[in-house]
Amino acid sequence: MSVLVARLLSVRQELAIELQRFLLLWRYQHQTTPFRLWWRLVLKRVTDVISALAGIVVLAPVLALVALAVKLTSRGPILYSQERVGRFGELFHILKFRTMRINAEASGPVWAAPENDPRLTPIGGFLRRTHLDELPQLLNVLMGDMSMVGPRPERPYFVENLSREIAGYDERLLIKPGMTGLAQVHYRYDQTIEDVKQKLRFDLLYIKHMCLMLDVRILAWTFLVVVTGRGIR
Repeated sequence: MSVLVARLLSVRQELAIELQRFLLLWRYQHQTTPFRLWWRLVLKRVTDVISALAGIVVLAPVLALVALAVKLTSRGPILYSQERVGRFGELFHILKFRTMRINAEASGPVWAAPENDPRLTPIGGFLRRTHLDELPQLLNVLMGDMSMVGPRPERPYFVENLSREIAGYDERLLIKPGMTGLAQVHYRYDQTIEDVKQKLRFDLLYIKHMCLMLDVRILAWTFLVVVTGRGIR
């Protein structure tokens, strides 16, 4: 009986926490009703699962070719796992095709350097430019750590420092991070504090207007960026 009571208390506490989180998010979409926001979140999760499954099936040949290319062109594992900060600060391990040499960050985390980065493998630059290195994140979406659309997931080291330097930075953690997002299709990789500030504006704008139609538009923009090479720099 004591185990059952403890479990019920635990569930009650978890529901209370989720309710508080929901109310914090609703603050950004106060012009809509709580039920509509809840429905948007449910629909977003269903869409994420369907999109991730479809992506894995359709892109299976591409995933296999990229994995083979990574294995043949450099020493080390095919996939790269790195700790990132998710919704409300929950940590998870993001999956990517490895684009850098082993122990590339042995001296500590540094800003992304997409162009002429000496740490890149022979095909690392190509994978980054085409964003093929991010395809394994479909598994993160399927597992519920990420969404198809949302703020870019960042490393704990940078989140801790940026939260102290930029007012409101933690507010981007109100929702799950995404494989792509409004900030990603409109701005380049983070290289300076000013870049982060500019992208934060897009992230908060997305949270305020988050809905299925906006997600569809962002996914369409992302497709055009990947195909044409324009947009994300």
